[in-house]
Parts: sequence; C-alpha cells; structure tokens
Amino acid sequence: MKDGNLDSIDKRILYYLQQDARRTSSSDIAERLDLSASTVRTRLNKLENSGIVRGYHLDIDYDLAGYPLYTKIICTAPVPDRDSLASQAQEIHGVTAVREIMTGERNVYVNAIGTDHDDLNRISKDLDALGLEIVDEQLIRDEYVCPYHGFIDEGDDPAPDDVDEVETE
Repeated sequence: MKDGNLDSIDKRILYYLQQDARRTSSSDIAERLDLSASTVRTRLNKLENSGIVRGYHLDIDYDLAGYPLYTKIICTAPVPDRDSLASQAQEIHGVTAVREIMTGERNVYVNAIGTDHDDLNRISKDLDALGLEIVDEQLIRDEYVCPYHGFIDEGDDPAPDDVDEVETE
C-alpha cells in the first residue's frame, strides 16, 4: 500500500474508525461493508503498518478531569529550529498537542491545559525559555473533533445508525 493510495474499502474503514475507534470492532465494520472480519483486520493491519493509522487516541474532557483552562498558544520559531523546538515543547508539563505549520510566521501551535492562570503562565514561560516566541494565546471554550466525510464516496450513504453514534461533546 503506497501512502495516499487508498481504495474505497480502506477509506470506509477509516471513516467508521474515526467515529468511535474504541467501540468499533473489525466485525462491526465488516458487517457494515459486507466483508469478512478477517479482511477488515488484514486491511487495518496494513493501514497501521503503512503509518496511515498512527494510533488510537482518547478524547478527554479536561474540564471534567480537573483542568478547566484550555489554551492554544501560537508561536514563532526560526525555520531551521522549528522541528526540534516543537519536539521539545511536547515535554512541557501541561502541553497536550503541538502542531508545526509549514507557512507563515506563526509556525508552531501549542495546546495546553491547566488548573489556573498560573499554570498557563508557567507553560508560556517554559515555551519562551525554549526559544519559541509567543505571538498569541487563545483561551479555548471547547473543541469538537468530527470524522472526515471525504472517506465516503458521494454516492455512498452511511447506514442511518452511523449518524446517531457520532458524539459531539
């Protein structure tokens, strides 16, 4: 399997996994696609081994978990150092995600959580100490993740119960 060369079955497997990977078994997907569970497992293994499926991640409500403040910190890094600074930023206590942006001055986005404003200030100071210039900070109310519908061909219509299973917390 070459990267990016997914057939319609692989795309549909990805679509169903995006909705709720934890509660979706290969048997569930096989039933929806009218395939055998072993075929779905084989294809899923190939998607994992090729690096297309990089992992299965929790969607945590940090507010309910005791971290009521969620922020996006937008930084500028010198382009030659961007990769290493983004990697180092991941090690800062409270950082939950780091994105490298390929264009523009605002080229590193850091998501972080904290119990209070002192936590967020500490994280900002730690990022600054690494050499990331903070350009903007945004306090996030909530974030919603949804499946990419492009994995389903326009003519395909997911089963009616698929819509009900997508959570929008």
